[in-house]
Parts: sequence; structure tokens; C-alpha cells
Amino acid sequence: MSAVDPGQSASAFADKWRQRWPEWAIAEVFIAAPERELALAWFALRQELLDAAWGGSDPRPGEAKLAWWAEELDGWARGRRRHPLGIALQRHAAPWSQLATTAASLPATRDAASDSSAAVTALTPFAQATADVDSILFAVAHPASAAHAVPGLLAQKVFLLADAAAPLQVRARLSAATAEHAVARAWATDLLRDGQRPTGSRPARMLAALERQRLQRFAQGGPALQAVPRWASLWAPWRAARA
Repeated sequence: MSAVDPGQSASAFADKWRQRWPEWAIAEVFIAAPERELALAWFALRQELLDAAWGGSDPRPGEAKLAWWAEELDGWARGRRRHPLGIALQRHAAPWSQLATTAASLPATRDAASDSSAAVTALTPFAQATADVDSILFAVAHPASAAHAVPGLLAQKVFLLADAAAPLQVRARLSAATAEHAVARAWATDLLRDGQRPTGSRPARMLAALERQRLQRFAQGGPALQAVPRWASLWAPWRAARA
């Protein structure tokens, strides 16, 4: 049996992403209507890959899913597809093989890095692949660099793994901490201080703005996956869309 069930519709995967990011229903008004379905498919694919890498208490099912996805994405580059998300995505001549190769390396990023520099380095290949795909999907003349794409990935890792996402250096700094998610909140604060200004396509910039809003609220004591309030769901993406 396949590690991934491709029998669901593309809309089911998009709805799964929307359930986690309900504020996007407000933010997407700043995207041209023809690009909204494409953005949803792309974000849903990225979520599938990151959930497989970092979701759940047992990494083995995720490793099997990522192996399946690596094969699927390589197939997209060769004109084949099985997964319904490929209906919207595969026809674009994006570097799917590059994404396949780097996605296969994601399980190695599940364990805590030694420090912030190592955390960034480990995710740089996948970050560059996502930036390159984004530039093709949305016809961006100057793709975002990996340095601008990594912060959003590190934020997602915090959302999915909480304290386990923080580098060992951060844990050592707070070895006596007892408050809930104290280590993860300290790491979130570090990421907010060091984060790059988002670049890339308009949808990518807007999602990065929402990720940063959620990270700020988590660093200040809120839940890790709490939706951004309505006003911020308009203001932050609007600013990102105009950047």
C-alpha cells in the first residue's frame, strides 16, 4: 500500500491546508483570482512535505511518505503524475527534481541542530528548492534566496515540533526552564530577531508575513498554531503584497 493516499481530490488537500491557516481566506483577497487555486495547491504540497518530515511522534511513517513524494515529484519532472495536487502544479516547468532530492533529505532535519547556524544550513537546500519552484509557478523575475526562505521553514518546524525544534544551544541556555514551551518560545524569539525580510512571489511573501505573525504570538505566550486575528490577517499580508 502506498505511504500516501493519492485518491483524495486536490480540493481535499487544499481544504486541509485552509483548516490550519483559516486566516488565508481573508489574506487571499490581495492575490489575483487566477493565482488563488495555484497558491493553495503549492502551499498544500509544502504542508504535506513538512508534516511528513516533522509531524507525529514516530518519524518512520513520515520518512516513508517523503520517499513516496520524492518519487512522485521526480515523476512530475518527467511528465508523469499520480497525486491530485499535480493537476494544478505539474504542468508548470518548475524544478520538481530539485524539490524531490531536497525533500528526501528533510528527515535528517527533524533532530535538533547544534546551533542556529547549523539549523539554517540543514534547511538551506530545501529552502532554495522551494524558492525556485515558487519563482516558476508565479513568474517571479528574481527568485528569493534560501536565506529569505529558511525563516518560514524554521517557523513551521516550531509550530510542529515545539521544544524539540530548538537547537541544542538554545536548550542549554534554558536548561532550568520549566514553563510550558519555554525553550520553543526562546527559539521563536531568536528567529524573530534574526529573520530576513520575505521576498519571492506575492503569495509567498504574504504567507511568510502570516507565519511571522503566528511566531510572534507564540513567542509571547500564545498557542503554536493559533490563527492570526482578523485585523492582522488583513494588515500583515497587505504590507507583504505591496513589498
